Amino acid sequence: MTRPPTLIEKVREVLRLKHMSLSTETSYVFYIRRFVRFHHNRHPREMGVPEIRAYLAHLAVEAKVAPSTQNVALSALLFLYREILRKDVGGRIDSVRAQRRRAVFVGGECACSC
Repeated sequence: MTRPPTLIEKVREVLRLKHMSLSTETSYVFYIRRFVRFHHNRHPREMGVPEIRAYLAHLAVEAKVAPSTQNVALSALLFLYREILRKDVGGRIDSVRAQRRRAVFVGGECACSC
């Protein structure tokens, strides 16, 4: 008797069927796992938009990720809900957005650590 595939196995399978790149698969799986762990291992089926907003706000405020990283996490979660769970999460998920760091130029040189 075979066991049903896990959530992550389903994600990997659908991403491969859609011919997504391996780096996309790796990123999506990483952020989906982080999302589940952030919410104390609750199944995503039990969660919705408020939990997605809370996770994205955590990434922006506490983890201080770049805006592009936050966008990847959002894309991963939208893929999970739309393609795997077949659950509508609405049109727009407003959350605290990560801020771009601005370089400060002093005397023609960048004063940041870039």
